[in-house]
Amino acid sequence: MYLKFLLLCCIAILINTSLLAQTQTNAEFGKISAKDFTLDGISADTSYGAIVIADVGKSSFQGNQKGYFSLVYKHYRRVKILRQKGFDIATVSIPLYKSSSSESEEELTSLKACTYNLEGGKVIETKLDKDAVFKEKQDKNHTVRKFTLPSVKEGSIIEYSYTINSDFLFNLQPWNFQGNYPRLWSEYELNCPEFFEYVVLTKGTHPTHIKDAKQKFQNFNIRLRDQLAYDNSTVISLSSNNIITRWVMKDVPVLKEENFTSTMKNHLSALEFQMSGQRFPNMPFKDIMGSWVKASMELLKDESFGAEFNNKNGWVANYVEALKLDGKSPYEKAFSIYKWIQKDFSCKGTNGAIYLSAPLKDVAKAKTGYVSDINLLLTLMLSKAGLTADPVILSTRSNGRVNSTYPLIHQYNYVISKLTIDTVAYYLDASDRSLGFNKIPSFCYNGVGVRINLMPRGEELYPDHNTERKSTTVMLMNNAENKNHWIGNFSSVLGYAESTTIRDEIAEKGKEAYINKIVGSYTGGFSIEDIKLVDFTETEKPVTLNAGLHMDREGTETLLYFNPMLKEGLQQNYFKTSERFYPVELPFKMEESYSFNIQVPEGYVVDELPKSAKVILSDSDASFAYLVSKSGDFVTITSTIKINKTDFTTAEYDDLRNFFDYIVKKHAEQIVFKKS
Repeated sequence: MYLKFLLLCCIAILINTSLLAQTQTNAEFGKISAKDFTLDGISADTSYGAIVIADVGKSSFQGNQKGYFSLVYKHYRRVKILRQKGFDIATVSIPLYKSSSSESEEELTSLKACTYNLEGGKVIETKLDKDAVFKEKQDKNHTVRKFTLPSVKEGSIIEYSYTINSDFLFNLQPWNFQGNYPRLWSEYELNCPEFFEYVVLTKGTHPTHIKDAKQKFQNFNIRLRDQLAYDNSTVISLSSNNIITRWVMKDVPVLKEENFTSTMKNHLSALEFQMSGQRFPNMPFKDIMGSWVKASMELLKDESFGAEFNNKNGWVANYVEALKLDGKSPYEKAFSIYKWIQKDFSCKGTNGAIYLSAPLKDVAKAKTGYVSDINLLLTLMLSKAGLTADPVILSTRSNGRVNSTYPLIHQYNYVISKLTIDTVAYYLDASDRSLGFNKIPSFCYNGVGVRINLMPRGEELYPDHNTERKSTTVMLMNNAENKNHWIGNFSSVLGYAESTTIRDEIAEKGKEAYINKIVGSYTGGFSIEDIKLVDFTETEKPVTLNAGLHMDREGTETLLYFNPMLKEGLQQNYFKTSERFYPVELPFKMEESYSFNIQVPEGYVVDELPKSAKVILSDSDASFAYLVSKSGDFVTITSTIKINKTDFTTAEYDDLRNFFDYIVKKHAEQIVFKKS
């Protein structure tokens, strides 16, 4: 028995060692057996309805018939379908790039796709019909080949592979190790000649199982296009010590959504590439990526961005003159232009890019456009009025963070305007009628934007630079005409983001509907009336909500229990889960104060009061003060919450969660009045 036990232990050790040492996936196209339909030894989360068994991408370079280089991208994937919930993964979209200046486009070849089902112990194969592949146009530069694998049902295995041949060397395929389904094996390999240099951008936190690099000799027969050192009609032979880099991740889980995360894109384990330069033998280094100075110059010459800034544009002068700005200060001029565009132009939303959808003259004439159209027009008009204004490009929170070290223009998706008057900077967004002068949406605070001019520079727009402040005061006094009744007033200076939300809601549904919603939210003996919204139309200021309060109480009760926080207390923790996988990313810092005063009801005394408390989180990252006092027949309670930073690491999560737990408990405490 002992020898048998030893033998079993040795076998277990060998199996574990083998798994740890695995360097290649066992999946190979067309090699399917009945054993592959089981999930033996697989510990992935099956709740998503499908598991990616293997996902492998390979990019390499080859000489093409045109005498230069082409990119060759090969992709293979095998998936086990578990339930109907996972059927979506059987619909595949393959994006292809097309040049808008020529007929050249990426070519999809060698497409194979099969579905396998186990019937009566036999593997039944169903191949994809080539006629089932459809072509869809996305925009002028992108098309998609789309297909759905046939005969898919619960328990199926699907696999497909294809090759993309591309003459666009800048379009080196990115790779996502993580997605909507668990992935047991995710691998990407790049075989790159020494002539090309790429910046590799890595994202995510999942550990890499394998990352290695090796050299391999390869010979290319090409023409060096646009290189004066060679005759373009002559084919030359170039030898290269290619660098083959390979990344592998194993057992990659699904990226689960968590609240207070700007976007899960920031945490998706992935690779992106950007060509930075070319270095051929006996020739100078060719800078491809360039610098922000070069990128900015190109944007300012681009007809779809800033070319009109350099033209005379008499039509712009006509619009500026119509606003009658003579005699006004620079601030007043800018304010007038901003308000005119904001009021008279309608925004069609964001087109997800920094470029114009139409010439600015057409935008001005139509008085409508996307965010980029409106804010570039704003910048142009400010400049024509003799003011210092430049466009600023940025990436919104939902679009993800960008590395501003490199001029990767395609990663930016939003444009605002920066105005400078006597060294004072103003950030403007005229696309939203709810925003005031020198106000931009909170989703624009996402790191470093870039001011585009002859001397570009980074514009720090971090969430920590934005603070949401709210201050509320409540007073309740005995009603001289009814001893079983409190009357009082409620006044709240709202935060600016909250004010913007209210303005948007009223613009959509009307002021009456909004007020009725507030009235309906007060129940349990409370009523609110005579609601006034102060500074509602003054978008530079936060909205102040003033109202009267009424509350009935049962005069026969021996004890009265009263929650002083009314509806303003924190009723539940924002962070409910005990475990956090990603950092907490708040959109702004926060300061929220609440002051409550109540008169002891006639015929009662204070029997019990909440206790005062102060809590400081870490190095003043956040603080909470709950102060209670009694003076004469009035009880005063103040609650102050301050969140002094916006990003909290996973290591700080437990403390943050406990901090809010404590606030919820304190805000639930009650005053007890006892009949005297």
